[in-house]
Amino acid sequence: MKKFVLLFLVSSFLYADEIKIAIASNVSYAIKPLITEFNKQHKTKVKIILGSSGKLTAQIKYGAPYDLFLSANMKYPNFLYQDKIALKKPRVYAKGKLALFSIKEKNLINISSINSAKTIALANPKTAPYGKAALEAITNADLLKQNKKKFVYAENISQTLQYAFVAADIAFVAKSSLYSPKMKRFKKDTNYIDIDENLYEPILQGIALLNEKKSTLDFYNFMLSNDAKKILKQYGYGIE
Repeated sequence: MKKFVLLFLVSSFLYADEIKIAIASNVSYAIKPLITEFNKQHKTKVKIILGSSGKLTAQIKYGAPYDLFLSANMKYPNFLYQDKIALKKPRVYAKGKLALFSIKEKNLINISSINSAKTIALANPKTAPYGKAALEAITNADLLKQNKKKFVYAENISQTLQYAFVAADIAFVAKSSLYSPKMKRFKKDTNYIDIDENLYEPILQGIALLNEKKSTLDFYNFMLSNDAKKILKQYGYGIE
């Protein structure tokens, strides 16, 4: 009994509070170091809920008890603000970037490399901003007509990366995913390339504040700080 009480007291000391943050799947690769940096100043337990931005927005609208929302675009946070669910006008915390990836050594040159693929994975453009950006890039490069029958749609951008390993020759992924430990063995220009940013609308990623608890505000302000921007830059994001 004494041991249980001691463990409870230690746990209570380590985490004075808890917040729940809904995050777009592309942020999953950077979130651990972000939380680690945040916890240096704030002893708050951060619980993460992953998903596509569209589905997370629907959950929030129907009452999911999240404190913050890190979206992959500004559209969904703005919807929540217009509906008076988000309490402040959404802010941009990062600029996402799109990459083309294959586990096969393809010596990728540019987006036209998809022409030689039998299957192409991208996130669902209807609910995932990175999927929308991928479709824009393909369309603007005049590659849609000859490739649209090859598309394999994933629910979100994290699942798109999984498809690249098991179900697709090539995939449009978040550049941030290339910085995860399991991706270190892959080489730029051989396994992946950046997609020309002129081919798609900027992926401006917005943060929505869903309540004004102190711990929520602490993480909200942290995500807009230079400390957070430094980490996000290390994971391939552009900084506004």
